[in-house]
Amino acid sequence: MTTPLIAPAQAELLAAILNGLCTRTLAQFAAESRLDGESLADAVERYEVDYAWQVLAAERTRAAVVARLQSELGQELADPLEASVAEALQLAAAQQPTDLLMSFDNDLPELIAGLLRASREPAQALG
Repeated sequence: MTTPLIAPAQAELLAAILNGLCTRTLAQFAAESRLDGESLADAVERYEVDYAWQVLAAERTRAAVVARLQSELGQELADPLEASVAEALQLAAAQQPTDLLMSFDNDLPELIAGLLRASREPAQALG
């Protein structure tokens, strides 16, 4: 399969995304909730927690990353860059263990937008 990012850059991007994720197991999240004096259900709702693979694969996450890149660039994204966003998120989602949780309420769009921008700037101009 051909991708907008070259293979080594794509592997580096995926590794950087995975290293930047803030994930917890259900047991860890439950323990943290208990320390905060709230129920697991309340914490899940307040932090908008779901499985990490679901958060990464969500249209909501893709749209937030695209919006962040568009804001930083001051222009619409070219189709290859939008495809890079979707592909990077799908690859990261596929790498997540089934029991890891993460929140939609985090800096994921900023993280991924910065990584995508940095991975593409040396190879080509954005746009």
